[in-house]
Amino acid sequence: MVSLPPPSLQKQVTVMSMNLSKKLDELQRGDRQYETTFALNEIRIQLQELTKSVESCQSEVSEVKRDMVAIKHELQTVQQVKEEIEELRGYVDRIEEHTYRRKLRLLEQGLTGFLSYSILAAVLGMLQFGYNTGVINAPQSNIEYFMKDVYKSRYNADMLDENVKTLYSVVVSVFAIGGMVGGFSGGMVANRFGRKGGLLLNNILGITGGSLMWCAKVANSYEMLIAGRFIIGINCGLNTSLVPMYVSEISPLNLRGGLGTVNQLAVTVGLLISQVLGIEQILGTNEGWPLLLGLAVLPALLQLVLLPVCPESPRYLLLTKQWEEESRRALRRLRASNQVEEDIEEMRAEERAQQAESSTTMFELICSPTLRTPLYIGVVLQLSQQLSGINAVFYYSTNLFETAGLTPESAKFATIGIGCIMVIMTLISIPLMDRMGRRTLLLYGLGGMFIFSIFITISFLIKEFFGYVQEMIDWMSYLSVVSTLCFVKFFAMGPGSIPWMITAELFSQGPRPAAMSIAVLVNWMANFLVGIVFPSMKTALDNYTFLPFSVFLALFWIFTYKKVPETKNKTFEEILALFRHGNGRVSFRDSRLYGEAGDVAEKTTSSEDKVDTSDTNL
Repeated sequence: MVSLPPPSLQKQVTVMSMNLSKKLDELQRGDRQYETTFALNEIRIQLQELTKSVESCQSEVSEVKRDMVAIKHELQTVQQVKEEIEELRGYVDRIEEHTYRRKLRLLEQGLTGFLSYSILAAVLGMLQFGYNTGVINAPQSNIEYFMKDVYKSRYNADMLDENVKTLYSVVVSVFAIGGMVGGFSGGMVANRFGRKGGLLLNNILGITGGSLMWCAKVANSYEMLIAGRFIIGINCGLNTSLVPMYVSEISPLNLRGGLGTVNQLAVTVGLLISQVLGIEQILGTNEGWPLLLGLAVLPALLQLVLLPVCPESPRYLLLTKQWEEESRRALRRLRASNQVEEDIEEMRAEERAQQAESSTTMFELICSPTLRTPLYIGVVLQLSQQLSGINAVFYYSTNLFETAGLTPESAKFATIGIGCIMVIMTLISIPLMDRMGRRTLLLYGLGGMFIFSIFITISFLIKEFFGYVQEMIDWMSYLSVVSTLCFVKFFAMGPGSIPWMITAELFSQGPRPAAMSIAVLVNWMANFLVGIVFPSMKTALDNYTFLPFSVFLALFWIFTYKKVPETKNKTFEEILALFRHGNGRVSFRDSRLYGEAGDVAEKTTSSEDKVDTSDTNL
């Protein structure tokens, strides 16, 4: 705004003008006897002061003009900046529209035959994990008899029952110790040999461990059995790190959840096979149990035959090895199409977003403010899987059902029922994973497990207090079996598969191997803890054995509700941006916001011509 001359200057000029007029009037009237010289001097002085005031006014006017010129220049600069901002806004809108269209094209990708083959070959490693988790359950009495027999042949004395139970617990839990070693090494193996290369090398351990368990009885050595369980544990630990990583990296965006659930399907199929083969009518005998354990070599041999045909992970080839042409070649085979630019562009966007953590170590991962929250979520979800009490059911289900009042034969068939429920519910959850979302299924799963863990405890308590009524015993046995099966059903719905999948989803290419190593290590440590502590806990708490698991389930449900974001239909770049918002802090509102954006993308997949860029602020 232009400023006028100061009011004091105007007043001064006015007063001087009035004084001059007054002096002239007095001279003309001759009212007073002024000397002409004196009067003229007075007038001259007034005129000089007036001249000075006018010059001062001119100086101020010049300054005002300079200010106006500066303001005009600033206005021109502001207008130029405004035009640049509008140009940038248009550029950003075009980028957002391009990103949105690219995502829609990614969401249109389907399941191809070669992708199905690659996933089948990879998840044999998870079938190995499921088989060796459940295989030790049914032949417990046969293995204990074998250990007694070996001890007596060596020392010509009977082993105490307490020592037999302890040694059997070692056989069970040493598998988890091996899993910790393998899981912790998974990131290093994935980076050094690749996802596919690591899986191929891992089969050497699978064949070695299975062979040792197979030959333990012939060699009359329970140490060989323990060593075989430890080595097969390392094999399974590496599988639980490498397989989810490989599957998530080769899967299309819109199928990543469902195909990630195939990991858990393979685990449940492995569990079911081990339970069926473990019954007395097949291999659950004193002569058949070594073969039962030794069959662990078959998934490893089958994977050695099938996996070499599969491509290496395109993300590993492009982002870790910087082999773009090999990555394109792998994508063309997996997508059965030459149009793979959307996948390449999406991976490049992830690389740009995650460039600062391109070679993240475990220490850097833990110290990073941005990555700490997803790591925290991944670790807690791994704990929710193991501390839910599910492994207590897997390892000791036959004994639990016998405690509930079933005959040994019925208890083994009820254990097979657990495996069947796991397979069926995992199959049901595959389409739901990309329809309902990970977070929703996880909340349903944890909530259902909490409710039925309470029912399991109630069934034990009623059986104790009304044990003298035969009808009540029969009814409580039925309630205990149904509650256990429902407990397993809700586990398969969410907590069984999602922790493996979401840990790989929460991290981009750089920190993903280190994050998987930490998460899988935590999972196996909790697995070991449950396996070694549960028998003692069962003895100490008796009918209240499942109450600690109920408490854990309630805490995990609250954590999931408050902290876990929805990752359905979001690219790795978008998930990274979600955690970078607020320096790694993610709120429930942010999670819902991103979930709604993903839903919009999913609903508009079939109407690409109606793209509205206002919905693309992902």
